[in-house]
Amino acid sequence: MKGLVVTAAALCLEITLVVSAHAQIKIGVGASITGPNAAFGAQVMSGVKQAVEDINGAGGILGKQVTIVSGDDQADPRQGVSVANKLASDGVAAVIGHLNSGVSIPASEVYQDAGILEITPTSTSPKFTERNMWNTFRTCGRDDQQGEVAGRFIVKSFSGRSIAMAHDKSPYGRGLADEVKKYLNQHGVTEQLFEGINPSEKDYSALVSKLKASNVKALYYGGYHTEAGLILRQMRDQGLDAVLISGDGLGTSEFTAIAGEGAEGTYFSSAVDQRKNPNAKGVVEHFLTKGINPESFTPLRLRGS
Repeated sequence: MKGLVVTAAALCLEITLVVSAHAQIKIGVGASITGPNAAFGAQVMSGVKQAVEDINGAGGILGKQVTIVSGDDQADPRQGVSVANKLASDGVAAVIGHLNSGVSIPASEVYQDAGILEITPTSTSPKFTERNMWNTFRTCGRDDQQGEVAGRFIVKSFSGRSIAMAHDKSPYGRGLADEVKKYLNQHGVTEQLFEGINPSEKDYSALVSKLKASNVKALYYGGYHTEAGLILRQMRDQGLDAVLISGDGLGTSEFTAIAGEGAEGTYFSSAVDQRKNPNAKGVVEHFLTKGINPESFTPLRLRGS
């Protein structure tokens, strides 16, 4: 405990020194502003902008105003490292992001070398915070937690029925699918299929054909809403009525726009919807007055709602 207190005190001192050296405090945001995960990037940006507006309206930090410096990593690890280097050269005191675990993990090494905090509201891979790095934090749950929740639901709801699993091969998607698989196997459920798909493709008919051949009643998918929506639409087009189950990568209204009517009956794990939280009513209404739907990751801001 003493060591923890000393470390926290040293961290606060370092942040104070960084802040005192500049007329303004720069906060970096690394996210997918463009690309297939742009919907989630927009959620993060909306939350950060509102948080900064609130902080500045309350007098800033140590009397200094906060400014945002953003970088578009396009959900690509190599681009994420480039963004991290750019944000570090811009002199940011901390970074909110990145969106994807596969980007946050390599980017965090750049931030560690530069003495910069990285706080992600979205990267759920346990590896992100399990590398004994002083600068990595998250405001969201982890995939081992999601995996247990989803696994328990599948065991309870689909006992004795054929289950299949697919993932997008990313640290997030594969990691989440692995956690669900681990729980299922430990509780006597063996999946009929465990297969990786190539994201950004348009045709997943080969996977759907395998699902039909296995007569599956439920598909667990580890990945994001774009591919999940396409897979589900093509399942329905081929007459497969299996239930889709997934993680927080489906937490955007774009999923239903892609999947169409077939999205009805889908299950996915996510943090509590703050739009239904009475304690967050004021924050939610404030976003709505700005024309922003505070879904999924938007409320996971710099400070509490």
